[in-house]
Amino acid sequence: MRHGRVLTVASSFFALAVSGLSLDIDTAIASGNELVATQEDFAEKAAVVSDLKVTTLSTMLTELRGVGEWGYSALIEADGHTILFDTGERPDTALRNAEELGIDLSTVDTVILSHNHFDHTGGLVTLRRALKAENPSALMETHAGKGIFLPRSMDQEAINKMPPIPKQLLVSVLDVRDEYETLGGRFVVHGKPYELHPGMWITGPIPRVHPEKNWTPFMRIERNGALEEDTIPEDQALVINTEKGLVVIAGCGHAGIVNTMEYARVIAGGEPVHAVLGGFHLLSLTDEKVEWTGTKMREFGVQHVLGAHCTGINAVKLLRDSAHLGQGTSVVGAVGSVFTLEDGIRLGALNR
Repeated sequence: MRHGRVLTVASSFFALAVSGLSLDIDTAIASGNELVATQEDFAEKAAVVSDLKVTTLSTMLTELRGVGEWGYSALIEADGHTILFDTGERPDTALRNAEELGIDLSTVDTVILSHNHFDHTGGLVTLRRALKAENPSALMETHAGKGIFLPRSMDQEAINKMPPIPKQLLVSVLDVRDEYETLGGRFVVHGKPYELHPGMWITGPIPRVHPEKNWTPFMRIERNGALEEDTIPEDQALVINTEKGLVVIAGCGHAGIVNTMEYARVIAGGEPVHAVLGGFHLLSLTDEKVEWTGTKMREFGVQHVLGAHCTGINAVKLLRDSAHLGQGTSVVGAVGSVFTLEDGIRLGALNR
């Protein structure tokens, strides 16, 4: 497509709009049913990543090495670039699991946070503190979506119903920011898609085209002196353009994993989605809604699903059936799970 055109997505289809028209992404997100993004945002979308490896460092299940937790973190190695996507829940889980897996995180200088929740941000400060002695640039730059630092609160009634969570884990992202910046870290906040490296895009906040409500209803955002439902507006993903199609990595998919894939295709000019990895927050949805998600995955061309963290074990099986995948291509993620562009998902003992 030529420079100056406009990409638009409404409902579930892509089309070119009239040249010169554009809509601010915040307006698009607020509208909930339309996104218009200028082609200038995607000028380098043709770049292709040829070598890719994604290793899970934090999720609930584990096999012979590492420990499980309610959280998510993954190491992405792509064409010589290394990126940490989310940092797990407990302060040292991602760090210790990496050590057990023989992975040196001190060479990683870039972090992407999918959203504000403590089960994705909990390891950031510990990782930066532990690794900067080996490499001053280790985990020094963290990319987040616009809205991540909005003040938040939880309904007291919901708190009373929740199982006890250790207070040291319930650290807000505002606290994380202060400690991280004290350690020399720097946050970069994105309100629209950003090409981190050739062929690797951070989505920024994801427009809610489909009515997926993949978040908990008891959180509130404090905005303009009033409390409103926290829809996790900053939720973002990583999109990697490869010769086989797009690889989409999500932390929880709070924006909706179908919305996430749809937006990934906007950014990449309608390319098929080859693989979807990470957390999709399907564990509390009805079978019908999960099956709809799998049907959309099939429509988008998905060949590999590695559903970790909040995806749900039953949901992975439903996705396998509805997306017409197999036992080796729709898999429950575990600590140490690996996806490569060349071999797909490397099966551990849990999934054989």
